[in-house]
Amino acid sequence: MWIANKWNDIEVIDCSHGEKLERWGERVLVRPDPQVIWQTEREHPGWQDFDGRYQRSKSGGGQWERGNLPQRWQVEYGDLKFYVGPMNFKHMGLFPEQAANWDFVREKIAVANRPLQILNLFAYTGGATIAAAAAGASVCHVDAAKGMVAWAKENATLSGLSDRPIRWIVDDCAKFVQREIRRGRRYDGIIMDPPSYGRGPDGEVWKLEENLYPFVELVSGVLSDDPAFVVINSYTTGLSPSVLTYMSERIFTKRFGGYSESRELGLPVTESGLILPCGATCRWQR
Repeated sequence: MWIANKWNDIEVIDCSHGEKLERWGERVLVRPDPQVIWQTEREHPGWQDFDGRYQRSKSGGGQWERGNLPQRWQVEYGDLKFYVGPMNFKHMGLFPEQAANWDFVREKIAVANRPLQILNLFAYTGGATIAAAAAGASVCHVDAAKGMVAWAKENATLSGLSDRPIRWIVDDCAKFVQREIRRGRRYDGIIMDPPSYGRGPDGEVWKLEENLYPFVELVSGVLSDDPAFVVINSYTTGLSPSVLTYMSERIFTKRFGGYSESRELGLPVTESGLILPCGATCRWQR
């Protein structure tokens, strides 16, 4: 497991009964988590004295009990800064477990000893984009949601990276990659965080189990002749990390050499001293 254990501003305090108790900066939140199937005692006072809680509805969806929660505030991860705040469907605009991948990306860029062109697909609010730019890479940030791209730009400015070579693209990721292939543009590193389920701009249904392999095959077409890495994230429950390794080996290692490794991502839980699993990642590298 790759553990994001370097956070100061974000902490999983405890988790039980399908929920996790977290600290985001100075705010204490309670959010649902389907991985938390254990029913341990809730002894920490934060379970009763929180700033905000996302309450699921029996009819689907849910809503925030906001309490003293502002619209958004700032958190830091080393030299990186982000705006966070309560969003639809329990999200906060940041997935803190991804910090383990940000560290990996920064390390690969640092040891490359050459300028790298990085493509970040389904890039959300730009955590990986900002990490790569801070390490000195040129980044192309692609997401279909205009609001998320605007949020990512704000995060870049907040981190003092507004002058870095970042292309901000609002587009369907597959269609953008197809155009990049036709244009002959190539990238030395690719990061992708595809959704488990979604719909394209023309109503196309995306199911990760059915669409991920052909999508990754397509994306391999924009890799340079000397690529440094590929990172593939998956939050699809029930999909083993080794599935990502098999796929990556068939697509990337077969063509470029190197090797693939997949593991779960995790966050430390303060009260228990254990690790909360938070999805999976495959890393291919030369």
